[in-house]
Amino acid sequence: MLEGIVRESTGKKSTKALRCDGYLIANIYGKGLENIHAAFKENEYIRTVRSKSSLAFPVSVAGKEMSVVVQSYEAHPVTGKLLHVDLMVAQTGVLTHYKVPVVTKGDAIGLKNKGLVNVEKTRLRVKAAIENIPNAVVVDVTKMDVGDSMLVRDLEKIPNVTFTDADRVSVLSVIKAK
Repeated sequence: MLEGIVRESTGKKSTKALRCDGYLIANIYGKGLENIHAAFKENEYIRTVRSKSSLAFPVSVAGKEMSVVVQSYEAHPVTGKLLHVDLMVAQTGVLTHYKVPVVTKGDAIGLKNKGLVNVEKTRLRVKAAIENIPNAVVVDVTKMDVGDSMLVRDLEKIPNVTFTDADRVSVLSVIKAK
């Protein structure tokens, strides 16, 4: 479980001091909950997020344990170092928007015809309760040839989950390699 601390001061000076000590600044929020200004050790946070098996992962801040989902993050434009992360509390039974990763399955026919599988949307926005969210949206590309594309409306429906991206948005396509 990822351990964090509560930030007493949210000013620029204290934030800079925490970053110098190796902390990652975070805001934890949820529907009907009070916002928590927290900080996590950056290396521990990265290790936890990379090794998680589901969309939500457990954290502990000031003795309170909760399951959270990464909603957004901010990285330094030059170095790519994480500066700030927004974590939303995953409350069971509450309908909320989540971003679920897209994973391809199989080898496309178009690969033999000098094509490439191009994933345009690496994450799809869905609306559902946390207990109904899949770990990934799996797209079967075995029957796709060069020039074919998969739109949001072509995806297999998931029970109790609604795709909130427009139906005409392209998720992935098989393009001609140059």
